[in-house]
Amino acid sequence: MNLLIIALAAYGLVTADHLIRKIMCLAVIEGMVILAFLGAGYDAAGRAPILEPGATGAMVDPLPQALMLTAIVIGVCFNALALAFIVRVRQTHGTLNASELHD
Repeated sequence: MNLLIIALAAYGLVTADHLIRKIMCLAVIEGMVILAFLGAGYDAAGRAPILEPGATGAMVDPLPQALMLTAIVIGVCFNALALAFIVRVRQTHGTLNASELHD
């Protein structure tokens, strides 16, 4: 299911002419990649990786969660910066249509 959503967002990224739609497609792709990484690190039989006396059994790997938390923060910063650039482009050129900006 994640691959289908990523493919649709990639198609939207390529075909969209509006800059805000392109940023939204990038955000959807980012979210699906994060969910895929978190799903790969998930273990249904696992427990929280907190060491307790006498605790045995499989634990969930915390590394994908930490990496994806970092990716979320970087993604939010990227989206904020991209939207700031889009606001500046709109103020300067009066349009957000990529084909009009190219001309």
